[in-house]
Order: sequence, then structure tokens, then C-alpha cells
Amino acid sequence: MDSDIRVVKVDVFKVRAVARTPLSFGNVVVTDLPIGYACATVENRAGKVATGWGAMFLMHLWSWPVARASAEARSRVICELFDAYARIVCEGAGYGHPIQLFAESEERLSAANREISAKHAPGEVMPFLGALVAASPIDHAIHDAFGNVNGIDSYRGYGPEWMPDLSRFLGRDFGGVYPSQFLTQDYAPRVPVFHLVGGLDFLTTGEVQGDLPDDGVPNSLDRWIERDGVFCLKVKLHARDMDWDLARTIAVARLYHEVRTSARRDLPERPFLTVDFNEQCESPEYVVEYLRRMSETAPEVYRDLLYIEQPVHRDLAAHPHDMRGISSLKPVLADESLTTVDDMHRAMALGWSGIALKSCKCLSSDLMLVCAAELAGVPYAIQDLTNPSIAQLESIGLAARIHPIKGVEANSRQFFPAANEIVAQAHHDLFSIRDGYARTRSMTGTGLGMNLDAVAGFRRAIEEADRAYRSQQTV
Repeated sequence: MDSDIRVVKVDVFKVRAVARTPLSFGNVVVTDLPIGYACATVENRAGKVATGWGAMFLMHLWSWPVARASAEARSRVICELFDAYARIVCEGAGYGHPIQLFAESEERLSAANREISAKHAPGEVMPFLGALVAASPIDHAIHDAFGNVNGIDSYRGYGPEWMPDLSRFLGRDFGGVYPSQFLTQDYAPRVPVFHLVGGLDFLTTGEVQGDLPDDGVPNSLDRWIERDGVFCLKVKLHARDMDWDLARTIAVARLYHEVRTSARRDLPERPFLTVDFNEQCESPEYVVEYLRRMSETAPEVYRDLLYIEQPVHRDLAAHPHDMRGISSLKPVLADESLTTVDDMHRAMALGWSGIALKSCKCLSSDLMLVCAAELAGVPYAIQDLTNPSIAQLESIGLAARIHPIKGVEANSRQFFPAANEIVAQAHHDLFSIRDGYARTRSMTGTGLGMNLDAVAGFRRAIEEADRAYRSQQTV
């Protein structure tokens, strides 16, 4: 196809982002991270050349949280693999659709992961989830460039006139299946945003203490609800103290109603709640007991709970828990467990209810998972990696073209707002949430709708921040 592309070069950049306030999930507290930015230059068979952008946090703390290797060593692995994948996609055999280029490079991505892991973490290999995180900025940049070079909205380039069917990548059961069958023609004009309630977050203004920034950004959940009108709330739990987990969930739900009554009567009558244990439960029985006690002590909160996210260990082969006890009460979604379509089928066989997609798992992979989930009748949600800057455009853009359970998580405005400032110049309504929604009207034109040409000094700012990051690494 004339629209097929080859990757001519990929420029990669790393930008240090410092959290406004610490982000707590599971046993992890995040204070600063590198954002990986990628700019891909591609050429199509017609000889046209264009560029595209992608970005993602290079977050080993989430993708590789437990290891003998130090956090510093794990960070080196994921950052070097990011650089290596940029070279891998340029060394590919030739032209193809972005999903094809991704599928054909997966084996080399895995090999590079093994090699770089052996260098910095002898005896260990970063999980494939980490490899996907490292590859995701580049994969998104290639999809963006594909649309730009062919003069189309990239999401309209996933049908039979642009690519082979998915049987080429997923087997004969996907003969005649294309992502376009499950995508909308245009972005939904608005998408509900899930607000994250981290383990260290203050719920009320009266609780706020310590040396927190006085920069106009709320420091407590009640102020967030008042300002942004958020009605979708994701609560991080510990799984170490049942009483605390129950009290925290109930307090968040009841605070929503208090704010609605006193300050935001325009809010929906009921919030949409989800809870995330980040693998901290030793078994499903903890969650069953949590839900049982919730239904008895606070039935109105139990009613408003949409689903449970990843309560037990991510390795489904080593920890094949029967999840039907949970799923008979509330839907339970696999997140960290999910990197491939095979993972989805394994989870469903174990009684999980659905899956959580993340843009950090690569757009190519997400599109294939959407197809597999839609065909199997498996519900899916769109979760976050505290997506900053253009990573938030990638995530909200995906959510606005498919059919997730409810909206999209978008919490970089809470924890890394400074990382969003330059891109927000062109996409104000995607970062400034009103009435609980992100609005997509700025996502127009070709590629992934990011319109970075309209962002004054974008590349220059990224290049300068990259130089600063590299100089810090050599000190």
C-alpha cells in the first residue's frame, strides 16, 4: 500500500519531571521520573516524509516494582531500552503499517530487554510490561507520523484500505478483523475523567498540613471536586488494614455528597467509584471480605462502586487465583497482568471480569486488545500512568475513539501539572477539567490530533530539558 511507512529516524529525549506532591500507590511513592519523548520521521511508499511525536513516563516503579536490582539499576534498564527501541524500529526490514511494524519488532524488543537487563541487573530480566512502557513513546510517535505523512486522522487508518487484517498478528481467529470495526469515526466531544485519590492525599481542607505548594492547585479532594466537578473517583487502597481500606472508601464517597450538597449542586447525584489495590492482596478473599463488609456497613457506597482493579499479583501463571468470588459481587479488572491478548484470555479463564488498557502498553497493542475484548464481549477501562504532557493527549484520544466502561483516568494535573504547561497552550480543555470532563475539540487535523506545530517552542523546550537531564546524569 502506498500508505505503508518505513521509519527513517527516531530522535529520543528524556525530561525530568518532579512531582508537585508525592504519588502513592501500592508500596511505591513517586517523587520524580523521566518522561521519554520520541520524534519519529517516516517515509511512505509514495516518497512523502513527515514526523510524529509520542511521550510516556519511563516508570520502572510501576512496571518493575519488585526486584533484587536497585531502583537506579532498573531505571537505567528502562531508559536504555527506550533508546535501543528507537534504533530497532529504524533497522526494520522495510515498509508497513504501524501495527505491523510493532508486531514485527516485538521479538527484537524482548531480546534487547534481556541484553540490557543482564548488563544492569544480572540474573534478572525486566518484565515485558516494562519493555512496553519503554517502547510506547516511539510506538505512539510512529502512529502519529503515519497519519501525518498520509494526510489522515490516524484513527481512520486502521481499516482494510490501510492495513492487513489482524490474523497476521493474532492468528486465524482474527481473519477479516480490523481495529476500524470498533473505533468511532471522530473523537467523542467530551470524556469523563477519573480523579485519583492517592494513599497520601488529603481529603478535606481541614486535614491539610505540611509544606505544600501554594500555587492555586488544590491540596485536598474537597477542593478538587469543587473546582473541577469530578464525579469519577479512583481510590488507592493498601490491603494491609481492612478497617482503613473500608473507612477510606466510605470517606471519599461521603465527601463527594457533602461537596455536592454544600458547593456543587450541579454534580451528578451519585459518584462513580473504583478502587485499586495495586496487587497488594495476598488472595481474592481479602477483597471478598472488603466487599461483604462494605455492602453491610455502607450499601450506598457499595452500590456506587463500578469495579475493583488488580487486587492480586500480576503473574497469573505463578498466581492463578480463582477470581470468581470477587466477580460474582463486583467486576474485577486485570491491569498489570495484561500485556498480550493471551494474557486477556488467561485472565478470563480465571474468572476476571475485564481488562484495563493503558497507553503506556503501546497504542498498537491497545488496538489489538480492543479488538480481542470487543469480539469476546470483555469490558475494558482506560487507566493512567499519571500520563503527562502529550502522553495525556494519547490516552484521552484513545478513550475518545473506543467504548471504555467509563471515561479515562487522567491524574497528571494532580501530581505533575508543570509537565503539562507547554502542551496545554494548544489543548487547554484536555488539561483543565470542567464539570468532570475533558473536552477534545482541540484534537483535530492529521495524525493523533496533537497539533504540536501550534505549540510555540515545543521541540526547543524538549531539547533543552533533555540536555539538562543528561547533564544531571553525568554529575
